[in-house]
Amino acid sequence: MSTDATPEYDHEELGLVAGLEIHQQLDTATKLFCDSPTTERDPDEADRSITRRLHPTKSELGELDDAAMEESRVDREFTYLGYDTTCLVEEDDEPPRRVDEEALSVALQIADLLDLSVVDQAHVMRKLVIDGSNTSGFQRSILLGQAGEIETSEGTVSIADLMLEEESAKRVEETDDGVVYSLDRLGVPLVEIGTGPDIRSPEGAREAAERIGMLLRSTGAVKRGLGTIRQDVNVSIADGARVEVKGVQDLQGIEDIVRGEVGRQAELLEIRDELRERDASVGDVSDVTDVFADTESSVIRGALDAGGKVTAVPLFGFDGLVGREIQPDRRLGTELSDHAKRHGAGGIFHTDELPAYGVTDEEVDALRDAVGADPADAVAIVAADPETADLAIEAAAERAETAVEGVPEETRGANDDGTTRYLRPLPGAARMYPETDVPPVEPDPSDVERPELLDEKAERYTEEFGLGAGLAEQVAFGQRFPLFETAADRGVDPTFAASTLESTTTEIRRDGAPVDALTDDHFLALFDLVEEGDLAKEGVPEVLTTLAERPELSAAEAVEAAGLSGVSEDEVREAVVEVVERNADQIEAEGMGAFSGLMGEAMGALRGKADGEVVSDVLREEIGKRS
Repeated sequence: MSTDATPEYDHEELGLVAGLEIHQQLDTATKLFCDSPTTERDPDEADRSITRRLHPTKSELGELDDAAMEESRVDREFTYLGYDTTCLVEEDDEPPRRVDEEALSVALQIADLLDLSVVDQAHVMRKLVIDGSNTSGFQRSILLGQAGEIETSEGTVSIADLMLEEESAKRVEETDDGVVYSLDRLGVPLVEIGTGPDIRSPEGAREAAERIGMLLRSTGAVKRGLGTIRQDVNVSIADGARVEVKGVQDLQGIEDIVRGEVGRQAELLEIRDELRERDASVGDVSDVTDVFADTESSVIRGALDAGGKVTAVPLFGFDGLVGREIQPDRRLGTELSDHAKRHGAGGIFHTDELPAYGVTDEEVDALRDAVGADPADAVAIVAADPETADLAIEAAAERAETAVEGVPEETRGANDDGTTRYLRPLPGAARMYPETDVPPVEPDPSDVERPELLDEKAERYTEEFGLGAGLAEQVAFGQRFPLFETAADRGVDPTFAASTLESTTTEIRRDGAPVDALTDDHFLALFDLVEEGDLAKEGVPEVLTTLAERPELSAAEAVEAAGLSGVSEDEVREAVVEVVERNADQIEAEGMGAFSGLMGEAMGALRGKADGEVVSDVLREEIGKRS
């Protein structure tokens, strides 16, 4: 969503309060509670699947979590894809093993960077999860640290806690029966970092997330790429309510989501005030199938012909407000529809948008008569199979009732356009209970070293290796800074190594090369060939492209495959002489002024087979002979 399309609000006047929850996968060898690798797999590689149905359970206090209860009303089955690396722990057929030491060590480094107080003894807890994303029906979570802080340009942001958790299973697809998940991601170590409610602007939320992300990457032990880090944003305004928006994928998205949620809550409060002035209320649900017995609306006709029915709820005093926009292209009616969709309905129709969709004026009048609605009232309807229609209209009615109260506390999902949609109620404490299969651990922060921050690393690269500030920052904040340091320690020219790892890989990626297939060994072997004179620097992009497309090759084999085997000085001179003789008139007229243009032509003729300095020396010599 473009911020230009969003109305401007005075965030200070509205009393904006925001906090973040950052979820970051750790780049460890094995998973948090078993020895399976943390490598992502292609679902097509799955060699088996299991199917489960999950149900909510009571906490040790005998309470049921509201979010879990609502999720359980949606009748779905869950299918899990397993691989040759999937173990019994991931399938929930064996108890979890002890906490992974590597994951614990990285998490303690992160705790140090966030100035957190580490707990003396860490206990594994079970967090109830009923959406199918864990085969066991719960996620294992460990509180490691509390009471930290980070500094931003808008002031200190407190860090409430650091959790070490197991990642959920990866959603592959939704089917008519339920959801298909992949078990390759389930159990990957994950840290969850929660800030205090100290953020007061959209820009401040983005800056805090950026700072935390930099600290996480400074460990050199977090996964990178799409889906490996997720940001949830908690937003509220004065007289509004705490709303958790899940699944924000990027930093700009955080800023847009905060702005959009402020606007949504402000609009909902204005709707609340108007509803109260009208003494609005929600009536009883009723069956209005007879009203649409002869309808030509394709949606309603399709539901009725399939044995369904139409249910309705009168919204007294709601006329004109159900269709009021609260976010771009989203209205109060959209909120009601989101709740109805949770129970399998395609959505709702309401009288603020009717007649439309094949529903006639006469049917709208008959609908109002059937439920006792006046012109000042609105009516919402659902057409679906009988069970779905009943559940969906009840859900829509409940959401309409909360509109009279104001802004409901809830969990929402981030949309790609910067708006949000309803997911479920906010979870409560009833979803947590102790894990009995894993003993407590006693973390020792003194066992880990504080990592160098990425901005400090960039400064060191400039001072120690002579890199330009821009290139130093690219390398330090990139994914391959450990590889850069290894190459520099082996005597590779630092500027050449840095530009290859960052600039060259970016260039060939833009040209379509699958650079993610390149390994550290590919780069180091390539650097060795250049240092030994077996490959000209000018040939590096072509060889890297070959390796990316055929990663099974060695660097030397890729040089051969790219046709870039080294040439002798005699062959270089022969190629240069051809270029010089072809451009004899230009040399006679310009002398050494022709050098730059002919240099490019000579390098092109040699196709990266010769070092640029050698070609330059020979070219200058040959031009000198003729001028």
